[in-house]
Amino acid sequence: MAKTKVAVTLDAKLVGRLDSLVRQAQFPNRSQAVEAALVEKLARLDRTRLARECAKLDPEAERALAEESMGKELASWPDY
Repeated sequence: MAKTKVAVTLDAKLVGRLDSLVRQAQFPNRSQAVEAALVEKLARLDRTRLARECAKLDPEAERALAEESMGKELASWPDY
């Protein structure tokens, strides 16, 4: 995959922690550490997006819409 160089400004303490991870061989370099962190954060945001969207729904309104569309079919279903 093609890579694009980006310049960012980070807090000095954060850079120190980042450098520590590189020294401990957790990451080969700063760039890969930052990229891994960004990939992880974006994935986490993607996973929580559905939950955030679902929280906006009104359960009663959703139920009413579902029952309205079932109409005649619902009456013909056997009792369980």
